[in-house]
This record gives sequence, C-alpha cells and structure tokens, in this order.
Amino acid sequence: MKDFTNEINGYALKNAMEFGKADAGRILPKLFNHGLDKKEIKNVMSVVQEIVKKVNSLKKEDMEKEFGKFKEYVKEHEEKERTLAELPNTSDKMVFRLAPYPSGALHIGNAKTYLLNALYAEKYGGKILFVMDDTIGSEEKSIMPESYKLLEEAFKWLKVKYELPVYYKSDRLEIYYDYALQLMKKGKAYVCHCAQEELRENRAKERECGCRQFPPAIQLKRWKDMFTAKMGEAVLRLKTSMQDPNPAFRDRVLFKISDKEHPRVGKKYRVWPTLDMCWAIDDHLLGITHIIRGNDLMIETDMEKYIWDIFKWKHPETIHAGLIKIEGIEGAKLSKSKAQAEVKSGAFSGWDDPRTWSIQSLSRRGIRVEAVREFISSIGLNKQDITTPIDALYAINRKLIDLEADRYYFVPNAVELEIKNAPKTREIEVPVHPDKPKETMKMRITPGRVWISKEDYENFKGKEVRLLHLFNMELKEKNKAEFTTTGNMPIPKITWVSFPVKARVLMPDGQWVEGLADENITGLKEGEVLQFERFGFCRYDGGKDGVHEFWFSHK
Repeated sequence: MKDFTNEINGYALKNAMEFGKADAGRILPKLFNHGLDKKEIKNVMSVVQEIVKKVNSLKKEDMEKEFGKFKEYVKEHEEKERTLAELPNTSDKMVFRLAPYPSGALHIGNAKTYLLNALYAEKYGGKILFVMDDTIGSEEKSIMPESYKLLEEAFKWLKVKYELPVYYKSDRLEIYYDYALQLMKKGKAYVCHCAQEELRENRAKERECGCRQFPPAIQLKRWKDMFTAKMGEAVLRLKTSMQDPNPAFRDRVLFKISDKEHPRVGKKYRVWPTLDMCWAIDDHLLGITHIIRGNDLMIETDMEKYIWDIFKWKHPETIHAGLIKIEGIEGAKLSKSKAQAEVKSGAFSGWDDPRTWSIQSLSRRGIRVEAVREFISSIGLNKQDITTPIDALYAINRKLIDLEADRYYFVPNAVELEIKNAPKTREIEVPVHPDKPKETMKMRITPGRVWISKEDYENFKGKEVRLLHLFNMELKEKNKAEFTTTGNMPIPKITWVSFPVKARVLMPDGQWVEGLADENITGLKEGEVLQFERFGFCRYDGGKDGVHEFWFSHK
C-alpha cells in the first residue's frame, strides 16, 4: 500500500487551521484523489486517526509552521466525482430488477446489490422492476408478513424509482407450472422420489437416478401426483450432466413440496419453485437486460443460463459483484436471519432496532439517504469480496450534517459538583456551531453548582480542567471543586450543565446511555440532528416519561 502519511498530515493541518481542529472523517475522502483504493480504507484509517490526534494537540502557530512542510501534498481543488464503472452491452432500453426475499428488513449490507441496480438504472436511464421473491422459504428462513412493507419503505427512503406494479412470485406460480410442463415434455426435467442420502451418493459416484429414466408421459403423471404427495416425498429436478465438475450442479431441484402457510396466498399452493427456476423464467418474461447480483449466486446464474439455453432464449448480461463485510458495526452481525430471530423473540425492540442495521434504523439514527447512496456508489462493482469500515459511511454522513447540526451539552452518568469561589455569573452566550460564530444560545447557570460526567470526574480528579465556554476549576474529593484563575494554559476542556433536563441516548449496540442535558434541548423538534459536544452526533427522537431520547448517529 502507498504511504499516505504526507498527504494525511497536509489535509489534517489544513482542516485544523480552517475549523479549529482536524476531523478524520473530512480527511479520508481526500485520499481517494491521491490513489487510495477502497480495499485499503481499513489500514489507512488508523493512520488518519493517529495523525489527527497529534495535529489537534498543536498550538495554532505551530500548525501553520508544520503545514509549510506538507502543503505541496494538498490538492487545492476537490476530488473529481467518482463514477460507476461502465456495464457491457448498454443501450437506451436497459431493464434491471430488485429481487428481495421478504424475510426481514433490508440492512446496510444487502442493500448494496439492490442499490447498485438502481444506481445503474439511473446512470443509463433504464427501468428497474421490483419483483418480490416470495417463494416459500425454509423453516430457518421464513417469510415475515411485515417484510413486504419494510422493503417498500426501504426502497422509497433510498430513492429507488422502480416501475409499477410490484410483481410477486406468489402470484405467478401458474406461469412456473406451465414452464415445468414444457421442460418435462422436452425430456429436460424429471420427478424424483429418491432420499437425500441416495442423491448424495449418486452425485458422488456420477450416477444417474433411476427416476430420471422415465419417459415424458410418465414424468407428467408423476408431476401431477406431486400435488397430493407428502412433504419431502418428491421434487422436480433439472436434468444436467452427472459428470459436471461441480457436484452441486448435478440435477438441481426446480420445485419442492411445502405445507407451510404463505402470508399472501395461504395454502393455495403446495408445490413451490426454487430461485433457480422462477428467476430463469421471469428474467426472460419481464425483459430483464442486466442482472447485477452477488458472487454467492454464481451457481444460480449457471442454472438460469442452462434453462435459457433449453428454451433458446437470449441471455441477459449477468454481472457478479463481490460481497462486502462492514467492520466496526457495534454489537451486531449483518444477518437478516439473526435479526429475524431476535425480533421474533423480543430481544430486539423491532425492525428499526439499531442492532438490525436496517435501513429503517439508519434513518432513525440520523444517517442521510445521500450518505448511504454515496457509500454504496463509492464501493461500486467490486469483483472480489472486500472489507470496509463503517467509518467510511460515517465520514460521508458527517460532511452532510455537520454544518446544520447545532452543538449542545450532554453529560452521561452525571455527577453534581459544588464549586467553591465560583463567579456569580448567571447566564452566558455560547456559539451554536464553530462555523456560525454569530449564532448563539443562552445557557443559565446556578453559581457554584454544575453537573459533569462521572468519567470526567474520575479521570481528572485532583487536576485542573476548563468548563467549556465558562471558567477553570480544580476537581477535589467528595464532588467538590474550586474556581481557579490559572489562565489559558493547555488543560482538558469538559462539558457541563447547570440547568439540566433528563436525557438518554440509544447507542448502536442497543444500550442506553443515561445522563443530563442542557435545558436548551427542550426547543428541539423530533427528527432534528445535533451534536453533543465531546460525545457525538445524535438524532432527537422525542420525549418519553419526562426523559428526552436521542439515537446516536456517530462521532
């Protein structure tokens, strides 16, 4: 990896001189203009944070002196907009599709593929179809009725403009049955009654199943019998080569029997298609020209192509993208199955619980849709699986919300202090934002009494600290402090409140941080995003039982 130390120093110093202190989130995007690869974000982020910490410890005059050493590495103009890579066989009539399985809410991980389809449809002026992939699922991964609405909400929030009407696989079973009959008549599919153990043995020995030998007329009769057979008694298989290099590709299942009740069609159907079967048919019938899907669906693509060739249909362009692993997600693994289990059990408060990392939860935390779209666009069509830190999303979001997010004070796990010899000041004006010096708010003070965080009290007991925008004091034992007049020597600055209201912040790991906030937060409207000094950006979620609740966005 290229050494970006000089560039990081240059941008960190420039950022600190412009805004009072450097922000790692503002520096990372600049490095793409110097050749940073997306795969290197994880490694370079720690270097950025280390240099930012060092720069922020410097005096202003020292910053200017240091900047002279690194100025040549700073590009004056903003980086050029990064665009999505070109797709093959483009035209003015391109059709993409969204194909979510409704087993839960869309989360930041699986949203990537769907959003890429939408972004490419926008890029080429193409259409995008929304096809709910609601074939019957397994016991471990079943359809959740609320998922239909959750998915539509997510795509609406993501500004995905799909065509209407929405298609549902559960409405199209008669179509799939018709093509199953055609495959059997062509001698390309057969009904199999073999046990799983026998099938595995046949695959391993490259041996054809006896069920495969029956002529089409008998296969059609066996197909008809499937509709009254017991679960697990029969499946419809596609005839492929039993010498195929991939054993899993040998005679794969096209239809299976299930007595599970479907949330939309109840028990109207018992014989359900697999993803391989229904997508091979629908991609053709719906006129899909480009399929963007994950590398984990390679075999499904091969199956579709096999079926298209049987019917002599033109192949859509299929592009596989690597999966992404997102590091730094607090208290959660990106998994719809895991989230489904936790929502069902009540361990999660619902599908917008921050631990689901659903689109709904990101919105409730104050993450902007523009940030999510830019985050996914910046990853693009990665051919290999990659790992990217969640900080990359936060950095983009921080740029979008920083200027509009006014600053307020919040002290977690508050400790009340009695300050000896404190000035009799009863009100001060503080800037609401470092970049808006003319905009201020008033903070009332009870002379000689403030609350600070327990962490600050324990960390700085016996030392001198400065209450932000107020005065210096020395922390004593037994929740005491004494006013001091040392001056402007470098000492820790801490947040405080004097006319407090109860507040708490829901963190991404699902834990609440209880504390006190300055009374000025009582003027907030639900949905407003702010920054609690020294704590982080948060979205105001309204009041409950006399407590003001916030959802944590990020640092």
